[in-house]
Order: sequence, then structure tokens, then C-alpha cells
Amino acid sequence: MARASPLLLLLLLVGVVAGAIASFPHFEGFDSDELLDDDLSESEPSIPLSSPISSPSISVSVSSSDQPESPDPLPPPASPLATDLWDEDEFEGIPISNPEQHHDRDPDPVLTPPPSEEPAASKPSPRTLRSYTTEIVCVSFLIAFAINYFTGKRENENIALTWASHFATQNSIFDKNFSLLGAGDGKDSPLLLKEGQDVFKFWASGRRYCKGLLATMELRSRHDLISRIWDMVFVKKDVITFEVMMDDDAMDHVVMAVARKKAAKAMHKELRDLQQFASIMVSPPAGRKWVAEELAVVTESKEVVADLITEVVLDQVLGEKAFEKFGKGFISLHFSDHYPGSQKKMLIFKFALPDAKNMADMTRLVTLVPYYIDVIGRYKLSSQARAKTDAARAKAAQEAYKELQNARQEALQKKKAEKKKLVEDAETKLNAESIRRKEEKERARQLKKSMPRVKMMRSH
Repeated sequence: MARASPLLLLLLLVGVVAGAIASFPHFEGFDSDELLDDDLSESEPSIPLSSPISSPSISVSVSSSDQPESPDPLPPPASPLATDLWDEDEFEGIPISNPEQHHDRDPDPVLTPPPSEEPAASKPSPRTLRSYTTEIVCVSFLIAFAINYFTGKRENENIALTWASHFATQNSIFDKNFSLLGAGDGKDSPLLLKEGQDVFKFWASGRRYCKGLLATMELRSRHDLISRIWDMVFVKKDVITFEVMMDDDAMDHVVMAVARKKAAKAMHKELRDLQQFASIMVSPPAGRKWVAEELAVVTESKEVVADLITEVVLDQVLGEKAFEKFGKGFISLHFSDHYPGSQKKMLIFKFALPDAKNMADMTRLVTLVPYYIDVIGRYKLSSQARAKTDAARAKAAQEAYKELQNARQEALQKKKAEKKKLVEDAETKLNAESIRRKEEKERARQLKKSMPRVKMMRSH
């Protein structure tokens, strides 16, 4: 308390001086009202002046042994006005609070902003490589599809050109048997006609017994990635089909087919000419060699099939031993003088194409085409076999005529029904007056028709 008395005296002195200044109304440059306002403004910072001074006294008294221990409150920061009025020489032993030391000793807690409600929206997380999985898969598929398109296209073209170079060039099988090869009339015309990335056609003409030959190569869709994958699961072969259009007077009554057993049954059910004229041959002819056990024959007459499947054909391809070596590419052959279509007399051969490196393996199969053109062109039925075939064709013609008549009757009945329906629709649209007039006209016409006719004669 002894140390605090000078402080009280100082406060009293400051109050006296302030009162003297306020009581002097004619102070130079100021009015009385301004002095009053200044006095009030100066008296306001005098209140915190006692706070930094009184706080050290409390801290000193707490350090004595008589007082109970209590936590020392931190001194508030001294105002600039208090430091200006403080005299260090007059008041010794009283610590002065330093705002810088206080700040170093007890730093103010940093106010952290409240967490945002949507952190993901304000700061998007960086995308990793796994985030682009869909895009990577799509781009990879497109690149693979483009690469497969060009490579598959090249493979199909290579197979077709390899076949043409083996069988359609100079001194080849078709060059020796046909005078005109290719789609055009000139020498520079292309041999193959490309109708798609997997379809190629070859035309040949200029041979006896036939009007021409059309070879169609239906290859696997190697240019299509999805089709390629599908063909890996369900195996599909490259197929070439030879269609020979025979002359009208160069082919007798022949309907027959040779294929593997399962395919032969399917052909017999699907093809109308085989279903109408032929049947599956159960037992082979007695006393001679026959086709391999894997094959089945659909024929109209045993005599015809025995004459057409010669020893040469059995030794070349269709025999038991030859078929094991050279019959891998054989699918079917079909001869018919009643083929369903515009061209009735047809020879159809269907073979599987090997790859480009092994194209020579189907040479024996291709030689069957010109061979059978000559055999069928020269073949004539016996009188007994011809009588049977004539009877079968007459019956077929009669059935066809009946079907045609039935179709015409159905067409006429349909036409009459449509006409009657149009008349009924027109009558329903007429009003009652029109119907009455129409009935009167019809009644008058009938009355006039029933009246006796009177012949008028002139008198001379």
C-alpha cells in the first residue's frame, strides 16, 4: 500500500490539472465547448491507466507466503497513454508490462475458419489413372477395331487373289476349259469382282454344254472384330460356291446331291427339288465301290447316281481313301434339272477354301467342275429310267398346275371380297334419300323388264 500512494497522488495531480484547463474558458484557439469535449476524450483513456498499474501490485501481494496460492492473471496490455505518463525514475521496483514479451509468452490463438460444408465441391480431388478406365477401354477398342479392319481386309483379299492366281490365270484349270474369264469382255478386265470386304465373285463363260459359271467366295468377316471373335467361338469356314448354268438341251432328267450325312438330311428338307423328286439312298449299288461312309447320297434314281458317280470321281475325291486325304474341303454337290429359281438346269458345287498357303490342296475338288459339265452334258437316261422320271415330272407338273389354279382362285376370291367391301362401304356413306331413289330406279327397271314387249307396225 506504501508503493501505491505515489500513484494516487499522481492521479490527483492529473485531475487538478485537467480541472484547471477546463475552467479557463478563453484558452487560445479553443472555445469552452471544445475544451469540454477534449476533457471528456482525455478522461476516457484514464480509466485503463489504473489497470496496468494495479495489476503488478496484485501480483506482488500474491507472492507473499500469507496469501493462498491462486493463478496469476495475465496483465492486460498497457495503453500508449499510460506509457507516456509513466516515469521510471520516480517509481522504482514496479515491473512494466511489455506487450511484445507478453505476445511472445502467450500468443493469441489463431482463429480457424469453420469447416466448409462441401469440401469436395470446393476442392475437387485429383483424378487418378483408374478414373479414366472407361475412356481407356473405349479408345483401346476403337484402335483395335481399326487395326483389325485393315488387317482382316488384307487377309481376305490375299485369299481371293491367291485362289485366282492358282485356278484362273494363264494355263490354269479354268483358262483351259473356258474361253472368257473375268467380269468384262476385254483382256484387261478384272478376274474378280469385289462385292464386299468378304464377298468375291468370278465369272467364266465360253464352253460347251453350259451358258456360264459363277464362282462366289464367301469368306469370314475378318475385317469385323466382333465377327472375328464370334468365329473363334463358333468355327466358320471360308466357302466357295460354283454355279454352272447348263444349256436347256444339254441336261437330261437328273436330280441328285452328295454331302455329309447331316448336311444331306438338311438339304433334303430345305430344297424343293430334292424334297419333291429324290430320297436319301440307304444302300449302295451292289458289286462296286462307293462313296466314303461320312457321305450320304440323295437321288431320284439309283441308275442315274450309279452312272454319274464314276470310278474316276471315287479315286479322285469321293472314295474312302481319297476322301481322307483330299476331301477335307468337300461340302456338297447338287445337280438338278428342276432347280428352284429362274435357271432350272443347274450344277452346284460347294467347297471349303483353305488358307492362302495351302490353296493347292483343293485342286482335285476344282477339277470336278469341268469334269461334271462334260459328264452331265453327254449323259442320257435309259428308256426305263426315263419313263420313271417322266412320270414323276408329269405328276410334279400336275401338282404345280393345281397349285397355280388354287392360287388364281384365291386371288379372284380375294379380289371379289375387296370389291364387295368397297361397295358396302360406299352404300353406308349414302343417305336415306339416295337409297330411296336408288331403290325406285331399281324397281322401275325390274318392272320395265317384266312387261311384255309390244311390236308397233305401221298401217299403209
